[in-house]
Amino acid sequence: MSGIIGKKIGMTSIYDEKGKNIPCTVIEAGPCVVTQVKTKEKDGYEAIQIAFDDKKDKHTSKALKGHFAKAGVSPKRKLVEFSRFEAGHEKKFGDVLKADIFVEGEYIDVVGLSKGKGFQGVVKRYNFKGVNDATHGQHNRLRAPGSIGASSWPSRVFKGMRMAGRMGQDRVKMINLQVMKIDAEKNLVVVKGSVAGPNGSYVILERWS
Repeated sequence: MSGIIGKKIGMTSIYDEKGKNIPCTVIEAGPCVVTQVKTKEKDGYEAIQIAFDDKKDKHTSKALKGHFAKAGVSPKRKLVEFSRFEAGHEKKFGDVLKADIFVEGEYIDVVGLSKGKGFQGVVKRYNFKGVNDATHGQHNRLRAPGSIGASSWPSRVFKGMRMAGRMGQDRVKMINLQVMKIDAEKNLVVVKGSVAGPNGSYVILERWS
């Protein structure tokens, strides 16, 4: 597997050779730099760490400043480790990865964080219909969850009960998205379909060998 960190730019659409309009997501993929190479002898496992997107020195801790200085790069916002590699494509310390590691027509996986919705009730979060009865003395119960447990037994609410709570901001992996177009000069990758997360959010692009 080889991968890269990207930033979701937004959605657009392109036409294929048959004239069909295809919705696509534009991702700024790289440039990313290899900031650390981990080995079994030193770290207990094999992995490479890559970094993406510059940030100011004043927003970086001294420990991270030293970490980036060792790699000879400016401070970065996003760090990701990849633990599997394609045969013959091992990365070295200081290597720069760009969008051209992918080719048009291949299929990749994209990982992102879904949009955060805040604290939501059961109707929005789990599509409950609510008590749904405005008669017979019901008052302000149209979006209520209803009963959540038994009485004398088990005298508790089971774990996993669907109730109101935080919604969104979950790790979502979209698999087998086709790469429709690559702009190597601007480091843009256009993939077919949608990608989780708002515009400007970080995503991880992976190709499995």
